[in-house]
Amino acid sequence: MPELPEVETTRRGIAPHVEGREVSEVIVRQSRLRVPVPTDLVDRLVGARVGELARRAKYLLVPLEGAARGTLLWHLGMSGSLRIVRIGELPRKHDHIDLVLDDGAILRYHDPRRFGFVDWLAGTPEQDPRLSRLGPEPLSAAFDGERLFALSRGRRLAVKPFLMDNAVVVGVGNIYAAEALFLAGIDPRRAAGRISRERYERLAGAVKEVLAAAITQGGTTLRDFVGGTGEPGYFKQRLNVYGRDGQPCRRCGSELRLVTLGQRASVFCSRCQT
Repeated sequence: MPELPEVETTRRGIAPHVEGREVSEVIVRQSRLRVPVPTDLVDRLVGARVGELARRAKYLLVPLEGAARGTLLWHLGMSGSLRIVRIGELPRKHDHIDLVLDDGAILRYHDPRRFGFVDWLAGTPEQDPRLSRLGPEPLSAAFDGERLFALSRGRRLAVKPFLMDNAVVVGVGNIYAAEALFLAGIDPRRAAGRISRERYERLAGAVKEVLAAAITQGGTTLRDFVGGTGEPGYFKQRLNVYGRDGQPCRRCGSELRLVTLGQRASVFCSRCQT
């Protein structure tokens, strides 16, 4: 599933090609996504001008300026991607939506599993219930070890699913939670409420470090993700624990272990993470 770095990489990749451009045509080949494509989407978008793209958690926000002022809320789901193509490039299987721009560029949405969606927000994005309940962005000053420590008191939940809770902090999915816990030296099975303030400070710093590195390198290619220009992410080659169960720890050489936490696979080093 595309996580926060993949969505941010997509935003950065497509923004120079779409911001300030006018939508001249909208082609919907498949409307049956996780959320059905709004029936009036074409009428709302044609003639509108694209504003400055933003991201909230794993949602891409595409503001439209014009008669039908509002915001496209885009979620890539399990296998979705957005890329820039030119008029004349024939659609592939699972290319569901095209936004044709006034300079001949096309923002094309591809999603084999159709678990992503695009929706129309007439009000401010902050009012949408899918966004209003979210925690702070992990790379913002609002997210720190003190927040993790305060919210974890009395919690018996393992620290890894605690860290992946979007009400605690957004966008720290399975890959990056595993990697951050490794850098911070914390066993993912440890109860969230039994971790000290000092260790949470290290964990918050590790989350920021891992996500920033992943964004810089273009995200993590696992199966389906490609960035906004069609290029894959390259962070996978630097993963320390995720997907490496049974392999030697890059730090101490011990065999990495696999457990299941919150119905998600979790790989860790029992020597380096305590």
